[in-house]
Amino acid sequence: MTDVTGAPADVLHTLFHSDQGGHEQVVLCQDRASGLKAVIAIHSTALGPALGGTRFYPYRTEAEAVADALNLARGMSYKNAMAGLDHGGGKAVIIGDPEKIKTEELLLAYGRFVASLGGRYVTACDVGTYVADMDVVARECRWTTGRSPEKGGAGDSSVLTAFGVYQGMRASAQRLWGDPSLRDRTVGIAGVGKVGHHLVEHLLAEGAEVVITDVREEAVRRITERHPGVRAVADTEALIRVEGLDIYAPCALGGALNDDSVPVLTAKVVCGAANNQLAHPGVEKDLADRGILYAPDYVVNAGGVIQVADELHGFDFERCKAKATKIYDTTLEIFARANEDGIPPAAAADRIAEQRMHEASPAHGHGR
Repeated sequence: MTDVTGAPADVLHTLFHSDQGGHEQVVLCQDRASGLKAVIAIHSTALGPALGGTRFYPYRTEAEAVADALNLARGMSYKNAMAGLDHGGGKAVIIGDPEKIKTEELLLAYGRFVASLGGRYVTACDVGTYVADMDVVARECRWTTGRSPEKGGAGDSSVLTAFGVYQGMRASAQRLWGDPSLRDRTVGIAGVGKVGHHLVEHLLAEGAEVVITDVREEAVRRITERHPGVRAVADTEALIRVEGLDIYAPCALGGALNDDSVPVLTAKVVCGAANNQLAHPGVEKDLADRGILYAPDYVVNAGGVIQVADELHGFDFERCKAKATKIYDTTLEIFARANEDGIPPAAAADRIAEQRMHEASPAHGHGR
């Protein structure tokens, strides 16, 4: 079901002709009083209520926002399945620059739209939204996670997101070099914001060499002033060409692995926190052809969703951390399946996730 009343033609085209099809429901939200324009996409509820964050971003067009919501929601279905959660996949995007239009009134209006879905979609933080924002949304919607501890929530989910990516890196090192240690490995991190700066800490604690870049100078400066041994480069273009790079960690927006970046990438492993790193189908094969081991993004960055899902049941950090530690084993399982089936790791992860969703679907007799 898709609610499309009054939708522009380009948005309708995106909804019905997207290669990320198969969604159960897409809701276009508008509140004129607050200026809210948002898209909520529910890809699957086979495993349980759809769970995924709210992205607040200045999309160029409404069609672009819809496409991103569809893509991200589908990714959440796979992420939640691989994380072993009893949740399907969903995602919401709010259209606009959060620095300019984010207000309490807008967030409350958004919360009312999420609440209107009756629990089919559970929201959380994403790019452009923060714990304080979820506290506001929760005033209108009980299906809100990622709230502050003071409001009964789990707080910042980027802590365990970074920890899970770190576990994915250890599994990649084990697979490629026969040892999970990252000591003396050179790791390049593109994006040292919410997740990236926590990842820097894990790597330095283990003795890795770290190279960073970020479009925001203040984010880079925060890291280099605290850790003078961390090297910064001008941009991602420079980072992926660094000589001696062992691991490349995209931790900003998606599409980092594309026809331009893959041919010049010096790293032997790609393992990062960004969603939808593969710009288009076929990139995973390009990586494999170059001998680059790719740790599927939605597997290694699942620490955050593990944390927010636990919030619904009474948050316990140590319980969540124990679950996030298993990302190491899950990543190794994917590499083994990829080798066994003769396919790239991204395809192997998809197969495992799809099997779990299929077995839980109503048609298979196990749906909710």
